[in-house]
Amino acid sequence: MNGLTLAYIGDAYYELSIRTHLTTMKKMTRVDHLHKTAITYTSAVAQSQIMEYLLHADILTQDEVETYKRGRNSSGPGRRNVDAKTYHQATGFECLIGALYLNDKRRCDEMIHHAITYIEKGDSHGESS
Repeated sequence: MNGLTLAYIGDAYYELSIRTHLTTMKKMTRVDHLHKTAITYTSAVAQSQIMEYLLHADILTQDEVETYKRGRNSSGPGRRNVDAKTYHQATGFECLIGALYLNDKRRCDEMIHHAITYIEKGDSHGESS
């Protein structure tokens, strides 16, 4: 699959994982609060920061780095509300999640756990996606 297709799958699974985490682990039930909180995990800014963390913490295998780069390099010009670098890194993160979801769900969930832990430590300031 191409990088953008993997990112499409990764976006959906990551969003579902975050929503599940917020409702089951954090016991959130108010939809408006859920949405605002989910954005701190799922925005392009947050995903870009998570990816920077994963790359610098030496958590990823070489194959995973290559998958990230494939998604990053296949993303288009970006969005108006976020700079190109952030958008490309976020797309690469989603591509990585999509590829792992299809090929190694345990590892995928491990990466999502790293992302959640990173965000919940307060190291990120996610904005609208």
